[in-house]
Amino acid sequence: MDVLHVSGNAKLKGVVKAQGAKNAMTKLLVASLLSNKRCLFHNVPNIGDVEITVNLCKEIGSEVTWDRKQGTLEIITRDLKTSYIPQRFSGANRIPILMIGALLGRTSEDIIIPTVGGDAIGNRTVDFHIAALTKLGATIEYREMKKEGAYLAHAHNGLKGNIIKLPYPSIGATENSILAGVRASGHTVICNAAIEPEIVDLILFLQKLGANISIESDRSIHIEGTQTCYEVEHTVLTDRIEAASFAMVALATHGKVFVEGAQHQYMISFLNKIRELGGGFAVKQNGIEFFSQGPLRGGQLIETDVHPGFMTDWQQPYAVLLTQAEGASVIHETVYDNRFGYTAMLKKMGADIELFHKCLGNKPCRFALQNYQHSIIVKGKTPLQGCEISIPDLRAGFAYVMAGLVAKGQTIIHGMPFLDRGYANLVEKLQGLGADVKRLKTLPDTTPVTPILPPVSSPKKKEKVPV
Repeated sequence: MDVLHVSGNAKLKGVVKAQGAKNAMTKLLVASLLSNKRCLFHNVPNIGDVEITVNLCKEIGSEVTWDRKQGTLEIITRDLKTSYIPQRFSGANRIPILMIGALLGRTSEDIIIPTVGGDAIGNRTVDFHIAALTKLGATIEYREMKKEGAYLAHAHNGLKGNIIKLPYPSIGATENSILAGVRASGHTVICNAAIEPEIVDLILFLQKLGANISIESDRSIHIEGTQTCYEVEHTVLTDRIEAASFAMVALATHGKVFVEGAQHQYMISFLNKIRELGGGFAVKQNGIEFFSQGPLRGGQLIETDVHPGFMTDWQQPYAVLLTQAEGASVIHETVYDNRFGYTAMLKKMGADIELFHKCLGNKPCRFALQNYQHSIIVKGKTPLQGCEISIPDLRAGFAYVMAGLVAKGQTIIHGMPFLDRGYANLVEKLQGLGADVKRLKTLPDTTPVTPILPPVSSPKKKEKVPV
């Protein structure tokens, strides 16, 4: 198993190119299953989650040609050879559940999908997915199979358009509803839909594919069902999470980094907070340059939210950034109920972070009075000290890398598969900016460190949190 050795005290400078968006490309591959026509993608990230999704598609009959070096991928699914996703994909990532929406429109046979996986960042149920697809005429049930759970779904009489009202703008439930709605007969309306840039990218792809689909100003998505499909050539939008990650590294190390491909319109809420913090940025024709302008100023309130709010996937490295800012700041997590487990290791490195069950913010929050630790106060500026760390999830993994880059001494990070899921060539990119990082093989007698997680109280009333 590989480990990452990180040494701090280097000002990162240079140019780095942001990859295609993980959260767009994986869903686009699933969307291609709606068609029996050729789909060609550009700007495809060479990451673990894309590889898992490619293997899922191949399992059911897709033919895939992937040029990892050029970042192009061609896929065509002429016929489905099966509608059963094997249990070995159980827990791999969150993609299998989206297969239901896509496959319901391609087959009248029973569909079997293993239980969902992904990072341990909170209770993410599929209730919204099931309720939405049921409104379109699908029958879905959960069964225990081979000592593991699976979802059985079918629409023997076909899907029919309907009005879907999501209780929360869940990204996954919105995507599943869109995929099913494209092949449903008649008109489908998704109310209170998620409108993240990655979902807009999915809609653009589906329109090229043949769908009649639009986003209205009231967060509703309208779809006219179709059975006609066309060949598609599509360029995946840039990963705004990776772009922000390198931006925060630049500011934390008092450096200067140009992120090629960073798109201004998708990072507005992030850029506002960076400027408020005292960091500098300049929007250029083909990206955004981030640079230090002196000491960082704390006293911030960060509240995560659905788009166009501050992304939940930005908050982990941002917490590290706040440890290097003067004053106390608050992060209020409103999207997931258990996303501060990573802070225990930051505290071990010297960070001054305190967790709270209360909502320390102004936004309406589904976790109010639910006894979840979903707010933190970060006090800075505090020096960090390198140590040995085990990664609990993808975004926490980058936060640990960033902490290592500002810490004294060496930080040894276990759990590289988490980072490989979402960041392509991370070590090479950081080295290109001047970081002292090395990816090494562990010795045979090396045992990865178990992460120390903060105690989590059992909620009085369990709230189901959507994808």
